[in-house]
Amino acid sequence: MFNSVRGTITGKLGESVYVLSGGVEWDISAPATDIASLPEVGEEGRVFVWLYHREDQMKLYGFSGEQRRATFLELLKVDGVGPKGALKILGGIGQKELESALENEDLARLEAVPGLGKKTAQKMILALKGKLARPVAAVESPYLDLVEALAGMGYDKRAAAEALEQAGKALAPGLTQAEREKVLFREAIVLLSGGSS
Repeated sequence: MFNSVRGTITGKLGESVYVLSGGVEWDISAPATDIASLPEVGEEGRVFVWLYHREDQMKLYGFSGEQRRATFLELLKVDGVGPKGALKILGGIGQKELESALENEDLARLEAVPGLGKKTAQKMILALKGKLARPVAAVESPYLDLVEALAGMGYDKRAAAEALEQAGKALAPGLTQAEREKVLFREAIVLLSGGSS
C-alpha cells in the first residue's frame, strides 16, 4: 500500500520520526538506530514504511532502508515478537550485527539487546537463521541514489555503500542535503580510488 514517505524531516523524538510531505506531517515509529541514520531535522529524507492496521488502531512504522523493513517483517513471524518488540530489537542492534548473531547462533549477543530474553532469542535463531543474510547484489545504504550513481561509473555497489558510509562519518554539521550529497560523492570517489582527501 505504502512503500516510502519522502519529505522534510521535521522532528526526531525517541522512537518517532516526523516527516512533512505534501502538506501532511507523518508520525512514524522507527528503531532508534534507523532514526539516527536518517538526515538531520530540516533536511529532506526518505523513510521506508509499513502500515500496521487493526480494527482498533493504525500505526506507521518506518525504516532507513528496505533491508531493515524486511528484517522487521521477518521478526514479526517469530512467536512472541510483535511490532513493538521488533522495533525495540532493531533499535538495540545494527543490521550486520543482528545477521551475524543469528548466523553464528550467538545467544549471548542477542540476549544483550534490551528487552530480549533468552527464550525469544532462541526462537529468533530457530526462525531466522539463514533468512536475513543478504544476497550479494542487495545493498543497504541511506545513500542509495549515490550508490547507484557510483555503480553507474563502474564501482562495486557494496564497496560504494561502504565508502559513502565512511565518508558520512566525517561530514561537517549544518550542510544542506544537496551539499551533503556533493561532499559524500566526492569523498566516496577518493576512497574508492584508494586516495585520501
